[in-house]
Amino acid sequence: MILPRTPSFRLDGQTALVTGASSGIGLGAAAALAEAGAEVVLVARHAGALEAAAQAIRARGGKARALALDITDLEAVAAAVAAEGPFDVLVNSAGLARHTPALDTTPADYDAAMALNLRAAYFLTREVARGLINAGRPGSLINISSQMGHVGGPDRAVYCASKHALEGMTKAMALEWAPKGIRVNTLCPTFIRTPLGEQTLQDPERRAWILSKIKLGRVGEVEDLMGPLVFLASPASALITGTHLIVDGGWTAE
Repeated sequence: MILPRTPSFRLDGQTALVTGASSGIGLGAAAALAEAGAEVVLVARHAGALEAAAQAIRARGGKARALALDITDLEAVAAAVAAEGPFDVLVNSAGLARHTPALDTTPADYDAAMALNLRAAYFLTREVARGLINAGRPGSLINISSQMGHVGGPDRAVYCASKHALEGMTKAMALEWAPKGIRVNTLCPTFIRTPLGEQTLQDPERRAWILSKIKLGRVGEVEDLMGPLVFLASPASALITGTHLIVDGGWTAE
């Protein structure tokens, strides 16, 4: 009897681009992909913090380099991806939240959230896919969405709108590029303990609401996302595209 073998979770020989990589979920993604063997290009706006993150990965034996870039600058993004790519893996982790009651949302806050969460993600994903197609290579493109891309939440109309749109974008791109061997999926976390997430978690009332919704009884840690990210990036998920992996402790199970 010949037994089947589990596909590899390794990423040796692959190059990954991770945005928002100087802290939080993006940093965790970069560390996870480097542990799995990928050479990781870390992207964020602030060069100092970014280089420190890349150095920390290299100190642990990984391959990493920093690329300071504002991903809302579409011309700069296209030039950087063309020069540095092609990238076998993309983790689109840069994001912005400006939570207000819908009646108080300003056009400036709406535009800022949409510019980063949706517009920048759209065109960066497109440029990475373009590089893969031109090189005749497959790839795995992962957009960091949110559980809020599948439900609603108080004071989060703009954020939810951007993440619901990201989910639709991901499905359409997955269908378009599947014949090229390019997979596109989203990873959808619940509230994760990051510097950004702590702003919400420090409010006792909001923290109680969050814990009442997460059925496993705790907020997420960055480490909770690292395994799922490697899975989506690797050959272990080779038949998965156009869908979402929700890491929410049971929030959306109701």
